[in-house]
Amino acid sequence: MDSSDVIIRFEGVTFGYDAENPVLDEADFSIRENTKLTIMGQNGAGKSTLLKLLTGDLKPDRGQVHIKQGSRIAIATQVMHPDHKPRTVAEFFATAFSEVQHNLPKLIDDVLETVNLKAPHDKHIEDFSGGQQARLLLAYALIQEPDILLLDEPTNNLDADGIAHLTAFLIMYPKTVLVISHDADFLNTFTEGVLHLDVYTGKVDKYDGNYFDVVEEINARLERDRMKNARLLKEIQDRKDKINFFAHKGGKMRKLASKLRDQVEDAEENMVEVRRDDRTIRDFEIPSQTWSDNVVTINSVKVIKDHEPIRVDTKVFLRKGQRLFVTGPNGIGKSTMLRSLAGGKDEGAVIAKDVQVGYYRQDFSGLDFAKTAYDSLAEMMAVPDNQTIRAVGAHFLLNGDALATRVGSLSEGQKGLLCFARFVLQRPGLLILDEPTNHINFRHLPVIARALEKYDGAMIMVSHVPDFVSQIKFGQELDLGKYLR
Repeated sequence: MDSSDVIIRFEGVTFGYDAENPVLDEADFSIRENTKLTIMGQNGAGKSTLLKLLTGDLKPDRGQVHIKQGSRIAIATQVMHPDHKPRTVAEFFATAFSEVQHNLPKLIDDVLETVNLKAPHDKHIEDFSGGQQARLLLAYALIQEPDILLLDEPTNNLDADGIAHLTAFLIMYPKTVLVISHDADFLNTFTEGVLHLDVYTGKVDKYDGNYFDVVEEINARLERDRMKNARLLKEIQDRKDKINFFAHKGGKMRKLASKLRDQVEDAEENMVEVRRDDRTIRDFEIPSQTWSDNVVTINSVKVIKDHEPIRVDTKVFLRKGQRLFVTGPNGIGKSTMLRSLAGGKDEGAVIAKDVQVGYYRQDFSGLDFAKTAYDSLAEMMAVPDNQTIRAVGAHFLLNGDALATRVGSLSEGQKGLLCFARFVLQRPGLLILDEPTNHINFRHLPVIARALEKYDGAMIMVSHVPDFVSQIKFGQELDLGKYLR
């Protein structure tokens, strides 16, 4: 590789949050300028860590991260930082620069047009929908005119139009892009290869080519490694059986046993360190609260038109076992509707008294980030039971270490699984789900969809993932977009 067009190089990079378990172990790879790559790996493999090493937020324990001199790096993070939410649009974008930009209003207008978002400069960030905030995060990175653009789950909260616009933009973007995403169709459209991180070995492998082809190549390699190991294990066991037999004989037989021991050692050294796939959560059930009357009644909803709220009449009743799917474009007020409903602050809707509400917020702000995951589960039980809490936690891949971790320090995927574990213990009469696929590993989604399809309480959901939604039967749909037509 001509080193002159290399923009990123990891040279023997080792990093770990504790000395015993490195996330990256002597990572060696190079990335050419203007390349678009997917960062792929199991939960906890170090995908977000790799981005932080690139931005300089983390430093390697050993080795070097080389960035081509003069290259600017910007990152579009998964979620809006809480410090930004009280800021106006103008104040938010001003923090992207170390010096005052006198033409900032024009820069903002230009970059908002790029991400297909209209936004008053005096509107507060917290007043935008999740999908609009995702576009603002991308715009925040782009306004810095980066040579290296880092994207962490950029399609979360985006509707179909938003994903299509982002995809078209990235296809035409003339600089280097590294993206973390679980959206395979999105990735296959514009990325040219994969950086594959392994959670068990800390190793990084680089693959070039179409995303789907690379995934097949990785899976084929896994299968070849498994087959090789199976053959070697059979040979090793066969030799060990012979060693046990010959070792008790005399003379030449004992020498043969010694030779076989050497062969066993060679075979064990040749065993391939097979990369293990993510574990997938097992099927589970969310018990529901017994209820005989209407669970929720919605007489009117508030929708956002040209950044101004208007209230319109509707008529929705949900009883136990009934489900409502809420649709509409980003920014129309879907999340606001769910938030005000769950909080009992919607003047046009009411949840029956004493109904237990399980609320999945797309940004997990309903969780207490200061509590441990264990305590977060315990608060769902009238009488906390240690054995039950640990069993449910383990079911959702939250082991002893994860349960002892503060919620704020869990990965986004673990926070999502924690929410579903809480529902299992809560026994809600109503589930309110705002983008419940966000941050969840794609391997878990069919299991979650099956659990929601079996759930026999009332349910209200917002989701922009058609494949997921198609696995759940909804009796009613509330299209907020129709009120803008």
